[in-house]
Amino acid sequence: MRKFLAALAVLAVAAVPAAAQTDVKFTLDWKFEAPSAPFFIALDEGYFEEEGLNVTIDSGAGSRESIPRVATGAYDMGFGDINALIKFLEENPEQKVTAVMMAYERPPFAVIGLKSQGITEDPKSLEGKTLGAPPPDAAFGQWPAFVEAAGIDTSDITIENVGFPVREPMLAQGQVDAIFGFSFSSVINLKAQGVPDEDIVPIMMGENGLDLYGNVVMVNPVFAADNPEAVSGFIRALIKGYRDTVADPAGAMDYVLKRNGVLDKDVEIDRINMAIEQSILTPAVMENGFGGIDMEKLGETMDWLAISMDVQDPPAPEDVFDPSFLPPAEERMLQ
Repeated sequence: MRKFLAALAVLAVAAVPAAAQTDVKFTLDWKFEAPSAPFFIALDEGYFEEEGLNVTIDSGAGSRESIPRVATGAYDMGFGDINALIKFLEENPEQKVTAVMMAYERPPFAVIGLKSQGITEDPKSLEGKTLGAPPPDAAFGQWPAFVEAAGIDTSDITIENVGFPVREPMLAQGQVDAIFGFSFSSVINLKAQGVPDEDIVPIMMGENGLDLYGNVVMVNPVFAADNPEAVSGFIRALIKGYRDTVADPAGAMDYVLKRNGVLDKDVEIDRINMAIEQSILTPAVMENGFGGIDMEKLGETMDWLAISMDVQDPPAPEDVFDPSFLPPAEERMLQ
């Protein structure tokens, strides 16, 4: 009888279906490089799976381009620039998308030039120069506001539209004097092009008067309303990925190299260290935890966006960023 009952118990357990996982289709803002490591760590280490999620991650084509992917429902969640998100919401009030976690508390927006071509850390050194700008680039999107914040005379500056793939090569070859980009992307790419480190000058917009936020995790509100626990679980898992990345930047690169074998590991280690220092593990994050924002500061950025992106009727901060999916601050510390 005992054997019979034990057999029945085994059959009963086998008959119970495994807990269903929620599918999450996620778009990055860019190709698979160092800054995407936290996402792949969360995937490969089972952090998403532990939260009951089946996550797929696709590359992106720019931190503006990922926004409509999420808004239209082509992707459930994504990674993109919060400033471009604000402009998108103003222009497309019928297409909803919401930021739920801040990743780049200080944006890596920069104009990157070469000392050998007359560029210094002074933004005014850009005057009289030719600047290469990919139109979808988030840093270029802030150029009008940066001009005012830094007091740059643009009367003799030439802006040349360039594609992302040729941006750094054109600067390395002297075809332009400086380029717009994320500092930890363009600086490292220039080094990979053979440009000496001492010749590269990143002019950080945030250090020259333009105090903004950067990239966020976004969600389609329909998906969030139907799957609130999935959104919260995604954030919890991703925070673990960021914590692991900060703890071991070199080891984190292996997760990216698995998906992009043409990368140079040493180059990507440099890139992630720059991202951590400049945008991820900032003083505000160390004090208040990763992922949240100051709503008052977000409101104040609207004034800059009126200049840089012609945002005249901005959405309310609470319609841009929803902190309700974040875990408590003590659970969002990265160190």
